[in-house]
Amino acid sequence: VVPDFDQMFPERFNSKTNGITQRRWLLQANPRLAELVTEAIGDGWITDLSRLRGLAPLAEDASFRERFRTVKREVKTSFTEYMAAKHGWMADPDSIFDVHAKRLHEYKRQLLNALHIIVLYNRLRANPKLDMVPRTFLFSAKAAPGYRMAKLVIKLISNIAGVVNSDPLVRDRIKVYFLPNYRVSLAELLIPAADVSEQISTAGTEASGTGNMKFMLNGALTLGTLDGANIEILEEVGKENMFVFGLTAAEVERLSPAYDPRRYYRDDPETREALDLIFSGYFNKGEPGIFEPVRATLLDHGDRYMHLVDLPSYSEAQRRVEALYRDREQWSRKAILNVACSGKFSSDRTIAEYAK
Repeated sequence: VVPDFDQMFPERFNSKTNGITQRRWLLQANPRLAELVTEAIGDGWITDLSRLRGLAPLAEDASFRERFRTVKREVKTSFTEYMAAKHGWMADPDSIFDVHAKRLHEYKRQLLNALHIIVLYNRLRANPKLDMVPRTFLFSAKAAPGYRMAKLVIKLISNIAGVVNSDPLVRDRIKVYFLPNYRVSLAELLIPAADVSEQISTAGTEASGTGNMKFMLNGALTLGTLDGANIEILEEVGKENMFVFGLTAAEVERLSPAYDPRRYYRDDPETREALDLIFSGYFNKGEPGIFEPVRATLLDHGDRYMHLVDLPSYSEAQRRVEALYRDREQWSRKAILNVACSGKFSSDRTIAEYAK
């Protein structure tokens, strides 16, 4: 934009990690957790979020972990009551609340999440007695008005929800809901209830979203690629306290010229079975051919955002999510550390850097 000025004054041009305001995204949106934090470390975090580091030692305190879990369950229960009153939807607050809430775009890969849900659904269809932790998959997003593929992904997720939620075979072990009209007031209810924060963009495509920061601040564990601010979340909380999967940006760049999605369709049975179920018309009875553009995007037009190569890695990361959730003490410990390590992501720090 201003290359001449950049050459003259290079020291004046540098990046800032953007941020969120804890006054809205913790103090206002999650008063139960805010009260617990203030009781533990005082209220200084409200204007200096770096003080959340004081929570880190409490991750090793069994009684604090118990209180943290109690707060999370209360928030999840409140959200299930909201969904029941607003939409007539039923969800188990003891299930994993797996949340994918952000703008609907192909690079953000809501479609990857949907494919994995079908993978889980197929596992249950093949083995109805499969031992798995119940999951509630919560989506919310808006698509740009003219973005046909994005709207088709919303349609696909909604159709999957209609089939899965009414199938007695899964016995409430999978629930899928697409919450309409995503907006700040809905985010303030949804984000505090999340256990898992879906941040699964194709590596190299996300500049620096802030939704991941809001989820982290509220004690959700990030399931994500090494992309955008996920990289900085990893630097703050450590790889062991999130779920990383998928190609790196450098690997995406190397693979792109020779990437053949059909190879991954052929070679991975679960990927093939998930796609075959979609394209058989299973989720669109009475609407023949409606998802043909999805098939074409993934198999004929090169799968630009590399859903199929990352799906097995994503499925494995989701196995790790389930395994950890079974150990409630370790899950709580990691969730508390996520809150404790989120201080960098305050917009107060961003603005202070701009001023400096």
